[in-house]
Amino acid sequence: MNNSVASFKTANRTITRLMRLTAAGLLAITGAGSASAADSDSPAGRLEKMEALYPPWQSGEDDSTPAQGLVFTVPPVDVMVDFHGSLDQPALVLYASGNYFFALAGLVQAFEKAFPVYRGHVFYETLPPGLLVKQMDAGGTVRSGNMTFTVPPDVFMAEEKASELLVKDGRLAEPLISFATNDLTIMVPAGNPADITGLQDLGRPDLTLIMPNPAFEGVARQIRSSLAKAGGEALAQTVYDTKVADGTTILTRIHHRQTPLFLMHGLGMAGVTWKSEAIFQEKLGHAISHIPIPPEQNTRAVYSAAMVTNAPHPEAAKAWLAFIRTDAAFAPFEPFGFDRYNK
Repeated sequence: MNNSVASFKTANRTITRLMRLTAAGLLAITGAGSASAADSDSPAGRLEKMEALYPPWQSGEDDSTPAQGLVFTVPPVDVMVDFHGSLDQPALVLYASGNYFFALAGLVQAFEKAFPVYRGHVFYETLPPGLLVKQMDAGGTVRSGNMTFTVPPDVFMAEEKASELLVKDGRLAEPLISFATNDLTIMVPAGNPADITGLQDLGRPDLTLIMPNPAFEGVARQIRSSLAKAGGEALAQTVYDTKVADGTTILTRIHHRQTPLFLMHGLGMAGVTWKSEAIFQEKLGHAISHIPIPPEQNTRAVYSAAMVTNAPHPEAAKAWLAFIRTDAAFAPFEPFGFDRYNK
């Protein structure tokens, strides 16, 4: 089993045990009852099942910081899953597209093995690229919950076409290094209860969808392109205009990793994501499956990396860019259905 997947499974088991203790403790304190949390029909059992679905699907075990101190993560009320590493004098800061958040831990660990001088000193974020650009434009300052901090990036990693625009406007420096590709898929609950066979089915008025938000997620443009390939502009407008207006398309609020979460909560019956995300959920044993989109309707993403103009740590950024296309760098991506970029 891939080490990243194994660590995610361990993290999920740990979270489940914590939720069982938390639920049992709340019942004891409130006197609400003595039912076992193992009883899925009890309040504690329902709470345990609900909270076990929440992030973090990444935990401290996937953080390369050697000394983690107090670990305070209480899903779903106190969670910061998109910020990884230590802010104490990082030697390399990566702003990385959240599209492959589950592969970044293994990628950083492989880099630190190749360049031991950076071990424990890599900080990275896995927000949607549109939000990372906003943070970059704010000088690296971000607020999450009641915490505000500033960490300017050295390397920006996102889809190739979006990165090319950032090179043209001077925010990123050449060269732009492309390293992996990914395809779209239709994510559904396990068993495909709505009997979805392809993209054209997403226009059904009875079908509630969970879709990436076009306001800040570049994948929405690629999805719209695939919808048009499958059913013309009418299908694209139905999914992203008509169904949004009538409430049968729910747009994500932070990232399309919300799609599997909402599907597992029964809020929708399908959503288009990257194939890798569906495979990741399936490997974790979550009640998620996917319906392949044929090549003639699919839209492929190419992921790239480039140094940020005026990067605080240019030598570290150059080392990262030299590493990103190696065999060791691609290894964490391979189990999740990515293809290697070979041009």
